[in-house]
Amino acid sequence: MRRTARRGLAIASTIALLISAAGCSGDDGSGPGGGSVPGVTDSEIVVGTHMPLTGPASAGYSKIAPATKAYFDYVNANGGVHGRKITYKVMDDGYNPANTQQVVRQLVLQDKVFAILNGLGTPTHTGVLDFLKSNRVPDLFVASGSRSWDQPDKYPGTFGFNPDYTVEGKILATYAKANLAGQKVCFLGQDDDFGRDSLVGVEKVLGATAVAVKQTYVTSNTNVAPQIGAFKAAGCQVVVLATVPGFTALSIGTAARLGFKPQWLVSNVGSDYPTLAKQLGAAAPLLEGVVGTNYLPMQNDTANPWIQLFTRINKEHNGDAPFDGNTVYGMSVGYLFVQVLLAAGKDLTREKVLEAVQKGGFQGPGLAPLRFSADDHSGYGGQRLARVSGGVQSYFGPTYETDEGDGPVSEYSAAPVAPPANGIPTVS
Repeated sequence: MRRTARRGLAIASTIALLISAAGCSGDDGSGPGGGSVPGVTDSEIVVGTHMPLTGPASAGYSKIAPATKAYFDYVNANGGVHGRKITYKVMDDGYNPANTQQVVRQLVLQDKVFAILNGLGTPTHTGVLDFLKSNRVPDLFVASGSRSWDQPDKYPGTFGFNPDYTVEGKILATYAKANLAGQKVCFLGQDDDFGRDSLVGVEKVLGATAVAVKQTYVTSNTNVAPQIGAFKAAGCQVVVLATVPGFTALSIGTAARLGFKPQWLVSNVGSDYPTLAKQLGAAAPLLEGVVGTNYLPMQNDTANPWIQLFTRINKEHNGDAPFDGNTVYGMSVGYLFVQVLLAAGKDLTREKVLEAVQKGGFQGPGLAPLRFSADDHSGYGGQRLARVSGGVQSYFGPTYETDEGDGPVSEYSAAPVAPPANGIPTVS
């Protein structure tokens, strides 16, 4: 598999980066007590992100960064990390790659952030990969499942968070193969790595010729009637959607208008029920029977200790904002970042953070394993299926894990861990 083949090169490149970073002065400094580290003082760590607070992908996604900040505020109120408070600078890029380049440059060159955390979007974040690399800025837990984040040989400072879209496509296709055999499968994906990687995963399981009709969309055009009409005309019975929430809602609503009722199988990033129900309004019952994926605790599982913790933090530090899967996602990212900061140690530097992430071993709210090592920067490695029934989105079946290659889709049986009593991780 690709990871195995590149292992030697990845490790060599990473070591070279770390040695280079450790030997630099000025921008990277020599760390607290011996010089300056961008974004780090004895009392503060400043990190930044780019998020679609407005624009075509803002539905749902605009809630992620406030949730992450709320978790940081909770940690800060309880003493911070090694005595430092976390300041989270959130910049709106409108899901426009040109804007992303502008705001990330501002965060790095003017605000001197320590790291970029959870920058959202495949087309947006792709445009800043080289800039962050050349400025040796840790690029942690990108909010997207593109395989681009998992290139340790080329981008040793970039790490993903979401399961990659090929992993997700394989899991959705495995469900179709087992439960919808013989039905005509079609595919709608975003016209970038998001859609392309997802389709790769679907075809790895179903076969290269099994997808009868393949359509794409661009976020600048909200008319998906031509694509949905093509599916109806072809007699598609199952439609896999690699879509952001706004376009999931558009697709399902347009299909209803055209009298087209397939079985929808939806990417995790576009299947959060509260977000879609809000988009559809009175038409929310159209979501009945939709099958999606997830890898974090379900937002409506009030018996889950992580949901209980995040709900409490949401009330205390996020103005009791409507609680959905994006809230859970944002706080889960915050929890992981605090784990990494603790593992990096009190004398915080950029190279120590990269070493800590690559060391791996992190556990948190996720149902699937987190995959971080010198040759694997991919993030979560699996998902579980969920279905909307009676207006409630619930998990069913086992959690699955797989890789981006030709590996099998296997059940992952390890039980999720419970959160610490005070909701703040300790040094592992």
